[in-house]
Amino acid sequence: MNFCSDCGKPVSLAVPPDDNRLRHVCSHCGTVHYQNPKLVVGSIPLWVGEGRPQLLLCRRAIEPRRGYWTLPAGFMENEETTEEAAQRETIEEAGARIALQGLFTMLNVPHVHQVHLFYRAELLDLSFAAGTESLEVKLFSESEIPWDEIAFPTVSQTLQLFFSDLNAQREGRPFGFHCMDIRRRLPGERSD
Repeated sequence: MNFCSDCGKPVSLAVPPDDNRLRHVCSHCGTVHYQNPKLVVGSIPLWVGEGRPQLLLCRRAIEPRRGYWTLPAGFMENEETTEEAAQRETIEEAGARIALQGLFTMLNVPHVHQVHLFYRAELLDLSFAAGTESLEVKLFSESEIPWDEIAFPTVSQTLQLFFSDLNAQREGRPFGFHCMDIRRRLPGERSD
């Protein structure tokens, strides 16, 4: 940040009184500009039709990680809930209608200043299509997941946990809620 969004004057890094971190501070009007992690919210759309359960994945049409597979997810917007964000992103990226079934993972990604939330979801029908941010969307059974082509560590971790819990559910155990930190960087990923 170079300029104050309140008055337009230059900002500098300083530790404001009663704070313990460097912040962008305007020396002209005194505004402290806080920068906080962004929320990335998505869904794990499961189709349980005839045969094996399948998950809906999207192949990214945008950077970063263009051409790699991911769950439908994106940045949460102002004035929406996390549930609304998960449903909106699933419609935007996969053209899919879902029924949310509960928060499944919360993954802290401190090196890129993000928190990723993924909801378990039931895919309501097979009427889906790639949105503008997806090259294609496709259903995958567990054995068909293109593990070497998954876009992000948070998606990979969520998929592994999901299939583990799905298999445990067959033995009568419920789905869990998983919270963890992801500190792995991808080639070319920004580091601060």
